[in-house]
Amino acid sequence: MDPAKTEQPEPTVCHLVAMPYPGRSHINAMMNSCKLLASKTADILISFVVTEEWLGFISSEPKPPAQIRFATVPNCIPSEVGRGKDLPGFLKAVNTKMEVHFEELLDRLQPPVKAIVADTYVYWAIGLGNRRNIPVASLFPMPAMVFSVFHHFELLVQNQHFPVDLSERGDELVDYIPGVSTIRIADLPTFTYGDGRLVLPGVLEGISSVSNKAQYLLFTTFHELEAKAIDAIKANFPIPVYPIGPAIPYLELEEKNASLTNSNNGVNYLQWLDSQPPCSVLYISMGSFHSVSNAQMDEIIGGIRDSGVRCLWVSRGETAQFKDCSGDMSLVVPWCDQLKVLCHSSIGGFWTHCGWNSTLEAVFAGVPMLTFPIFWDQVPISKYIVEDWKIGWKVKKDVGVVTRGEISELVKRFMDNKSDEMNAMRKRAKEFQKSSRRAIANGGSSDANLNAFIRNISEGHGH
Repeated sequence: MDPAKTEQPEPTVCHLVAMPYPGRSHINAMMNSCKLLASKTADILISFVVTEEWLGFISSEPKPPAQIRFATVPNCIPSEVGRGKDLPGFLKAVNTKMEVHFEELLDRLQPPVKAIVADTYVYWAIGLGNRRNIPVASLFPMPAMVFSVFHHFELLVQNQHFPVDLSERGDELVDYIPGVSTIRIADLPTFTYGDGRLVLPGVLEGISSVSNKAQYLLFTTFHELEAKAIDAIKANFPIPVYPIGPAIPYLELEEKNASLTNSNNGVNYLQWLDSQPPCSVLYISMGSFHSVSNAQMDEIIGGIRDSGVRCLWVSRGETAQFKDCSGDMSLVVPWCDQLKVLCHSSIGGFWTHCGWNSTLEAVFAGVPMLTFPIFWDQVPISKYIVEDWKIGWKVKKDVGVVTRGEISELVKRFMDNKSDEMNAMRKRAKEFQKSSRRAIANGGSSDANLNAFIRNISEGHGH
């Protein structure tokens, strides 16, 4: 052994700085990706950067591995509470106010930083890394297919598919984006109207800075799930592209954390699930950010109640409106360990807003989905689930409110364990589950990509 190495172990540590976009789903995706990296080698140290406000939110959560430590920047952006009121303003603040504080932090961190892993939506990080000669890996926490849509955005413009009026042309087909199967304009991310239209320029700037200036591109997906899109991106890109997912907390599935399971007003939801028949419970979660209208929520609650189906419902907001939805058949909780729930044998289906993290968890758990997309990438993800993978049905219409009668009938059919159609869907979902497990197994695609990425940055490639 080299004696210099035994005396000075510090320089052998590969120090990464992780800079997530400061939103719940993005922070989860970045943290899960960092945990996967940390699980591969003891010689990695990750400084995970959040605002002081966000550190307050996550300090009560289970502590990450010792190799991951939190570092903070001041609250220089609008508060997380109510950021949904001005999404474009929030994205702008993230990309104009945080950089100076992050750079000051870089100067203080020890040992010296070997690489930056930054959310694609935090696009100043790439330029900063280039100026300071630090390689940057851009982590895209949405499907590779959505990345390809944005990367080839000029094709939509050339084909006169942007800008368009969805009410007139939503059903027109887009069949020319590399790696993306034929898709209706209405099933593309929601960049044609509202907040989506307003955040589009910033997103396109972020995607173009990846292709022009980043040293690595990481995806939270896994190759087998999106082979067409990933292969098309790899063929297009001069930098290494590593799908390292599913970037979900599967490493913690075996941990027994009683304090978490008992934290819901004294109700242990895992025990409740233990007492339900196999495949009989519909798990319902609408995500953490965008929400549905009150009128639609009333119809959903009424439809679920009328269906008579057992459900476990995570409601992050006001639970009063759910009171008459309860009874012995259902349980409403403010929070749950979602992956543990989805992997429970009594769960037969997942009503989801189609956030990418949730979708990856459902695929990993082999659970069919009822899709209710609300915003941005959730819309094409719903199309993936229903049309491409055929492991779910769509609840949400393009326009208008879905009535409680429609919801009740759909939920009853979806949770019918005697139905041949549903059993075929369950079987397909289990095939996706197997491919998910293969990707993370020793020598699997994601396992190999994690190891290759760590090897590259440890050896100082990228600059």
